[in-house]
Amino acid sequence: MDQKTLRQVEKHCIQEEAPACRSACPLHVDARTFVLQVGKGRWNDAWKTLNKTLPFPGILGRICDHPCEDSCLRSTLGGGIRMGELERTCVNQPKPRIRVIPMPKKSERMAVVGEGLSSLVAALELLRKGYDVTLFSSQDKLGGSLWEVPDTTLPKDILEQELGILGTLGLKVENKKMGQGLLVPLLEEFSAVYLGLDSPNGARMAQGGKPSDKTFALGNDGVFGGGACDDHGRLSPVNQAFQGRAAALSMERFTQKVGLVEGRQDEGPYPTRLFTNIEDIEPLPEVLPGNGEKGYTIDEARAEAQRCIQCQCLECLKVCPYLDYFKGYPKRYAREIYNNAAIVMGNHAANLMVNTCSLCGLCQEICPENFPMADLCLDARRDLVERKKMPPSAHEFALQDMAFSNSESFMLARHAPDKETSRFAFFPGCQLSGSNPEHVIQTYSFLRNNWAEDTGLMLQCCAAPAHWSGNEAKTREAISLLEENWQKMGEPRMILACSSCLDMFRRYLPNIDVISLWQVMDQCELPVDAAKPVGTTMAIHDPCTSRHEPQLQDAARSLAVKLGICIEELEFSREKTECCGFGGLMENANPTLAEKQLERRTAESDLDYLAYCAMCRESLKGAGKRTAHLLDFIFPQGSVGPDPAARVKTGLSDSRENRARLKRDLLDQVWNQAAEAGTESMLHISPEVQAKLDQRRILHSDIRETIAHAEETGRKMESRESGHFLASHRPFMVTFWVEYSLAENGYHIYNSYCHRMQIMGGNA
Repeated sequence: MDQKTLRQVEKHCIQEEAPACRSACPLHVDARTFVLQVGKGRWNDAWKTLNKTLPFPGILGRICDHPCEDSCLRSTLGGGIRMGELERTCVNQPKPRIRVIPMPKKSERMAVVGEGLSSLVAALELLRKGYDVTLFSSQDKLGGSLWEVPDTTLPKDILEQELGILGTLGLKVENKKMGQGLLVPLLEEFSAVYLGLDSPNGARMAQGGKPSDKTFALGNDGVFGGGACDDHGRLSPVNQAFQGRAAALSMERFTQKVGLVEGRQDEGPYPTRLFTNIEDIEPLPEVLPGNGEKGYTIDEARAEAQRCIQCQCLECLKVCPYLDYFKGYPKRYAREIYNNAAIVMGNHAANLMVNTCSLCGLCQEICPENFPMADLCLDARRDLVERKKMPPSAHEFALQDMAFSNSESFMLARHAPDKETSRFAFFPGCQLSGSNPEHVIQTYSFLRNNWAEDTGLMLQCCAAPAHWSGNEAKTREAISLLEENWQKMGEPRMILACSSCLDMFRRYLPNIDVISLWQVMDQCELPVDAAKPVGTTMAIHDPCTSRHEPQLQDAARSLAVKLGICIEELEFSREKTECCGFGGLMENANPTLAEKQLERRTAESDLDYLAYCAMCRESLKGAGKRTAHLLDFIFPQGSVGPDPAARVKTGLSDSRENRARLKRDLLDQVWNQAAEAGTESMLHISPEVQAKLDQRRILHSDIRETIAHAEETGRKMESRESGHFLASHRPFMVTFWVEYSLAENGYHIYNSYCHRMQIMGGNA
């Protein structure tokens, strides 16, 4: 990702956009921060916030006409925050010491004509930039109409004190009456000239000229102006200040011979892109000053400030535990990903952040600007894999499991018995085959008997693990194998049981005609022995890969209704459904967050859940949520026990062994082709130890291979206390350790763990 792409991606995230109050203010006062500080009684900080943006804060803080209040989102929820009153309360507190760092002096000389507020602000800005500034006034003292403001609002000593900074910064003042004829001599003597239209001198010299909107240029090159009344004849102090500041910037750019307009699109008031959801915010009435014109007391000001909504977006963080986990928001993550790729070249923290995303797309669905966080993370994974910066441990188990599903142990492509062609082919996918192979056999029989006799069968992985891992080479390899088998089958229409498979086919094989199993079954009569728990109410869980598949979602619900199940919609369902924690291989990269994701999802309803994705069912059940699969009711004889929601989660080893057994059973039962079952040693494993093995992703085959290696080589250690053996084996990049003892027909397994360290010189 280059800088240009980064900027394009960042632009989608609006979290850093200004709130409405700030964008409506011509001077862009950070009202949100200021009000927060007032609400907490941090007056020194509030003073400093005003000082960052307001020229002469002691003056403008008292007389600001606060256009921000009309834009406040609180306007419809009790009334906008009374920013003007809060500013006055703040500047009436003791002013903290604020260090001013002078800029290096510049050789150019600037002229400012007029003693009004806009001229004073223009002079102040130029002085702060290091320019030599001379101000021409027709009056004895600076300030113009500011001296007419009542003392109760702007005390004269405060006015003198604030204007005193101009002298401190080196302002030169010449008291003379100016006219149009003196403009040319001024331009000959000075690099640029500002005409304050809110003063007699400036107005005379401008002769009714109107400054341009953006640069405030007035006709001649080098002449700028501002501070005039609006179209209704009113003077706005905050606009006077803005125009003086903006014109000073134009004078600087003119002097430096650079463009006057570039990069200034957000100067002055502008509509913000920031979205803030106010649906659930309660109205609160304005806090009015108890003493009328005397303004707020300290307590009243704090109470009014505490009504502030503190506008921000963060809609994605509200629904995504992943984004919330890393304490940021998409724009920040985009920068971190860019820096990790371009500067750091891969580190653990950044890789973890990239690999943890479930790629489910919910954040993009919720985002007002459709920020593509999933695409960003997936592209980053691909980049890490390509540059060999992806840690092997992140996705290795999932890729090995995919390799098993694409091996002869599971892969199968057959026409229906006694058929030489296939109009359709049933593709159950890895997860349904691993969690409940009986359902695959029953579904395939149902399709041949109720849909089309010439429905073939394909057992294989759709390449989702490789795609999610960002390994494009393995993805293309698996997709090519899938397409090759499909072509050998005569290019049938594919019936897919898994929404992730459906997503992969649409993404990588758009030339293949696909349909969801649920859409097919919804068009058929249900089996006569289907369980129909009439009156049972269940909360339906949509897999995240079905997010943009409304026909699939409708079909699943239709089948549930036909079964007599009453459906309750979860808060996050259909296009806004939440991931079960398996998508994007989150569980592989960050098990802790996957658990939190599941906790969040399972807490949405006290009802039992109904899933129509095998992996979702396994994940939810693994988190302790009573969850049944749709096929548990359609083919109840394939479920274990009368209560399908209580069926235990299938372990990782069982899942792989189920896939191998499924192929053998299909060949035997459907095609009458008996296959030899492997003669493997019996492993005696307690449920507690099995849970550890699943958590550590250690398969029974890993344990058998380690024990076989130890028994063959004699490289094992025996505990004098327990008599248990401890053996290790490194078949690939992982070293497995197994604690075991001999049993009459196999082995007792007490513990097993694995790591990536290699002990040099060891016997493992």
